[in-house]
Amino acid sequence: MCRGEALNESYPAVPEAVPLARRLVSDLAAAAGAGGERLEEIRLAVSEALTNAVVHAYGDGDPPGDGEVGRFRVVAAVASSELWVLISDHGRGLHAGHESRGLGIGLSLISALSDDFAIVNRASGGTEVQMRFDLTKTGPTTPAVTHAGCSLRLPLRPHLASRR
Repeated sequence: MCRGEALNESYPAVPEAVPLARRLVSDLAAAAGAGGERLEEIRLAVSEALTNAVVHAYGDGDPPGDGEVGRFRVVAAVASSELWVLISDHGRGLHAGHESRGLGIGLSLISALSDDFAIVNRASGGTEVQMRFDLTKTGPTTPAVTHAGCSLRLPLRPHLASRR
């Protein structure tokens, strides 16, 4: 992919779709000049957002209808040395008090790794996670994530970071 190209793809909300979507976003970021720690930050944040769409958008009792598998959409583009990534679904949306099956630090991690981050409840239903990454950033960063009153420093090379 070359600078200026964009990604706009829909995937079934199943775990097997996460690595494919993450790799395509990562390839776009790398083609736009992201590398090293910055590329790993993008991979990890995108992976967390994709996993949230798969795990939380369509709960056990909330299929889209007629036995269909729910879907999520990934839109990514480079503009003015920034990578914008939008991950959306048509699921049940975010609700206060929702029980999580994970560690509960995914959104904090996305916030720490991205330069800008928002969660939007879509008018048509579902959720959209919006992330912006400054591709001109260089050098290692050590973001902190606060969870349950504790500040956790992330390793420079997280073992949870995905590899192609």
